[in-house]
Amino acid sequence: MRLSVITMNRIVIIQAFLFLSFTFGMVSPAFAGEPQDQLRQTTDKVLAILSDPVLKSQNKVKERRELILKVVDERFDWEEMARRSLARHWVQRTPEEKQEFTHLFKELLERVYMDKVEGYSWNKISYEGELIDGDYAAVKVKVFTAKDQTIQVEYRARKKGNHWLVYDFIVEGVGLVNNYRTQFNEIILKSSYQELIKRLKTKSTQN
Repeated sequence: MRLSVITMNRIVIIQAFLFLSFTFGMVSPAFAGEPQDQLRQTTDKVLAILSDPVLKSQNKVKERRELILKVVDERFDWEEMARRSLARHWVQRTPEEKQEFTHLFKELLERVYMDKVEGYSWNKISYEGELIDGDYAAVKVKVFTAKDQTIQVEYRARKKGNHWLVYDFIVEGVGLVNNYRTQFNEIILKSSYQELIKRLKTKSTQN
């Protein structure tokens, strides 16, 4: 099984949103909570990088992408995302295996969207509100695309210290973690965990 269970159209949407949809205007409710505010801060930082004329030249592509990844890295809980994607197979892993899987999983997501994200353009994003339950939150977002389409997105985040970190997001009912959980589980059950790692490493060496 290939590492691609989401349909191409939905992959394209999810790829764009993994960088918090930063190439559009934003509309926010008057009273925004902490999770939503922190998501917006990340958006603003990425937008500043993309708007920097010094970083727009072709020879600055690598530097620009590294800066974007650094900003996004500060907002995403990669280990929690990896843990949820591996599900019951996570507890069977050693600390070293968990660290390796988290690294490979993060690299997989970065490769999937980084080559595409800079080409997206959206008209507007509207923050529709948030639900906070202790250290967990869901931030609802509505996106209006250049083709007059409306896309419903929900970010799932949890609080670690003073930071709200994204561990999953759902686009039009399709969750990133759930999709990867399904395909990772299938690979492990049909073959082995070692086969999954082998495939992730193969992906890591591809351009």
